[in-house]
Amino acid sequence: MTLVEPRHALTFDQIDLSDIAFWARPWEEREGAFQLLRREHPLAFFEEPAVPGKLAHLLPRGPGYRAVTRHAHIAEVSRHPEIYRSGQGATSILDMPEEMLEFFGSMISMDNPRHARLRRIVSAAFNPRMIRRIEDHIEFVANRVIDRVAEQGGCDFVVDVAARLPLEIICQMMGIGPADYGTVFTASNVILSAGDPEYVPGGADPLAAFMEAGQQLTLLMSELAEARRFNATDDVTSALITTNIDGESLTTSEVASFFILLVVAGNETTRTAISHGLLALTEHPDQRALWQADPGAIGATGADEIVRWGSPVTWMRRTVAEETVLGDEELHPGDKLVLFYNSANRDEDVFDDPFRFDVRRSPNPHVGFGAAGPHFCLGAHLARQEINVMFRQLFERLPDIAASGEPDRLRSSFINGIKHLDCTFTPAPVGR
Repeated sequence: MTLVEPRHALTFDQIDLSDIAFWARPWEEREGAFQLLRREHPLAFFEEPAVPGKLAHLLPRGPGYRAVTRHAHIAEVSRHPEIYRSGQGATSILDMPEEMLEFFGSMISMDNPRHARLRRIVSAAFNPRMIRRIEDHIEFVANRVIDRVAEQGGCDFVVDVAARLPLEIICQMMGIGPADYGTVFTASNVILSAGDPEYVPGGADPLAAFMEAGQQLTLLMSELAEARRFNATDDVTSALITTNIDGESLTTSEVASFFILLVVAGNETTRTAISHGLLALTEHPDQRALWQADPGAIGATGADEIVRWGSPVTWMRRTVAEETVLGDEELHPGDKLVLFYNSANRDEDVFDDPFRFDVRRSPNPHVGFGAAGPHFCLGAHLARQEINVMFRQLFERLPDIAASGEPDRLRSSFINGIKHLDCTFTPAPVGR
């Protein structure tokens, strides 16, 4: 990708990160805008977005926020959760009502001691035996996904391949049957749609659609969790329900909220990374050739470079809890910070030639899974495994697979999503 220099793209006065129209601009223009912000306005102030629709009164516009665009600043904020809090909302720039935070936020929108308690119980449920069983299953699911398209010679890579692997892995590990995969897929699309008209048709209220989708997932998981209380199996839902740490266990509503987090963080973002991966490997055939020639050696670094390059989660929010200084800016209690991970992953002070896609990049201290701290992604290892296994299987079974059209991008500031991406390949036999 060729970066459009800021002087040839947008001036600072033309950049509005709260305007959805900014996120519809070409990727190169957005990269140029963030390069300008990092260099000249690393903690720029922006007004908050307005929420349209009948439920807008639930999310009134607040006092605005500072866009944190440098890697060092994001690392500093992430290391100090006692100063920069998540409990007032991490996935919404606007302050969400407490009941919505409980509904959708799970651990991402919690501070200690609740965050530490929930993470401790969840980590115990994901014990080494459970993790090994899940990882062993990735290979099987990846092959099954490829089997469904192998004879066709082409498909919508996002819908038919990239979305299927993490969706099926998460549903299977939670104990959700195939009959409900469609519900999970559709509801998760709506939750992360940011009102994209493909997922929220014109005339519908985006916030109402968002709430309805969350309720669908909550009902699905609540019923399953209650069933597992009386008939535990070897799935993760049973482990979450039965795990008890120092006399504490998860409630049914906490399990349901955690499932929504899994669907968002573990399903949508991994599918976005895999989608960006095929696009990047198609646009950079030299890097594809390196990975394809030695997948065992390059799989790990290649997966991390895909996450850095695609930066599936664009930002998270923090709220200042006490008087402090970040960079040259004095911050006060209640100030909002939005951590733009996509910008940190192009920071020239951290990455050599950051606009070069390099599957052998090492070191690669990207923040695609968040920066180091208590909110670092719990499923980062699983996501890396899924990306690595999927591309190893694609290189082996559909060796000439390539994107064959322009990506249809999600209209969102929060998720750097690709909704559709046509691909072609030489038809191959089903099975091995």
